[in-house]
Amino acid sequence: MSTLVAAGGGAFGWALLSSTAGNVGELAFDRPLRIPPLLEGGSFDLKLQAGVSVLRPGVKTGTWGVNGPHLGPTLRVRRGETVAARVLNTLPEATSVHWHGMRLPAVMDGGPHQMIAPGATWKPTWKIDQPAATLWYHPHLHGTTARHVYQGLAGLFLIDDEHTAKLPHEYGVDDIPLIIQDATFDGDGSLTLSNFGMSMLPGMDLMGFLGKDVLVNGTLGPAFTVTTTRVRLRLLNASVGRVYHIGFADDREFALVATDSGLVGEPVRLRRALLASGERAEIVVDFRPGDQVVLRSFTAELGGGTALDRFTGGADVFDLMKFTAPGPLAESVAVPARLADVPAPLVPPNTRTRTFRFSSTSINGKGMDLARIDVVVPAGAVEIWELTNPSTNHSFHIHEVSFRILDVNGRPPAAYEAGRKDTVYVPPEGHVRLLVEFGDHTDPKAPYMYHCHMLVHEDKGMMGQFVIVEPGQESHVNTRLNLKDSHGAH
Repeated sequence: MSTLVAAGGGAFGWALLSSTAGNVGELAFDRPLRIPPLLEGGSFDLKLQAGVSVLRPGVKTGTWGVNGPHLGPTLRVRRGETVAARVLNTLPEATSVHWHGMRLPAVMDGGPHQMIAPGATWKPTWKIDQPAATLWYHPHLHGTTARHVYQGLAGLFLIDDEHTAKLPHEYGVDDIPLIIQDATFDGDGSLTLSNFGMSMLPGMDLMGFLGKDVLVNGTLGPAFTVTTTRVRLRLLNASVGRVYHIGFADDREFALVATDSGLVGEPVRLRRALLASGERAEIVVDFRPGDQVVLRSFTAELGGGTALDRFTGGADVFDLMKFTAPGPLAESVAVPARLADVPAPLVPPNTRTRTFRFSSTSINGKGMDLARIDVVVPAGAVEIWELTNPSTNHSFHIHEVSFRILDVNGRPPAAYEAGRKDTVYVPPEGHVRLLVEFGDHTDPKAPYMYHCHMLVHEDKGMMGQFVIVEPGQESHVNTRLNLKDSHGAH
């Protein structure tokens, strides 16, 4: 990156010096944290709609939401339940709803092949068969995902199982969803995806978008009143491209209890956790009467060196929200020493390895083609996927699967990313190996996606498709799809 600075001269140097953002000390924290409504039981009526929201004090903004003007309800089910959703699209354009992190048949996945036309209703149904986890749902229509998520189409999808009661789990009291999204507002209050950081440098479309403000549950600078001695925070990075380095302003420790796809085996004591776009983490925080503490995103080493990290948000510091604990506080369940059975990843003998090389618009030199199947996988397979990233920062997500990180640049994963996951941060000049576990839902004509979750990169074509088939049938799959067979709602 230093060569680029030298070659770019004054314009590049000025941009480098001007490329940081932050808000420390600027927020009043005088608005209560909005807790999304909770829907339970597996039968969900979801209406995609346009609306008007007050995301900043005194300013009205046009937004999109699910069952409301902005964001969506939290959906909660137990393992073993059957989901029956009815998704009505009242928006002026087509979209889709993808169940991010869910293990389910491809025709129910909500990717770009399950498009929901304006006025149409999509009715997916499937059985929940995976451990307790914090998942989420959002649009996944090719070419418009970034804009649709940014406008507000996102919500959490929680799965409970026999381990749920081991941790704080009273929704909205000691079990709190935190949907984190950055945003930039035009003078009239409308949301804009124009990138303030890199627009002056053609060809330097690094993260795709970095916003000037950061919202939590659709609120700028909210506050939450703590009433229990421990609080479980379900953190979701629902931003278009920004990476957050989450911790508390007083540097207090917290216990990481779950990653994307479920509980960790033992709690991990941390002061910081890195979350790239699409990643989730569950943390449990201790509070005492009288506490007042700010949740903050700190500077981060993103792997690109000082200059590149600065351009991609690594030098930015944002206050996110404030917690106050006036007391007295009700005693909350303690975090157990053992949370779940999560054995160390074991690579079976003769495991197949697949390689994926990134650019900002393609994988293995190919842009997205909805009619092309890139990978055919036998049901129940365990594979190693090697990710090589000679370009800028990426966040890689695989639909349907659960994976474990074997190593990053030859080193074991950090403690906070050693659990079950479905999304992983891949640094510049990085090499990441994943042990990927595929499910048993077979369909040679209905693909799942793998892609960068920096959503502008995804929309520009950094995405591929795979199908899962009965073992032994891999060579019989037609790798060109008839798009008329897509299972959308029209």
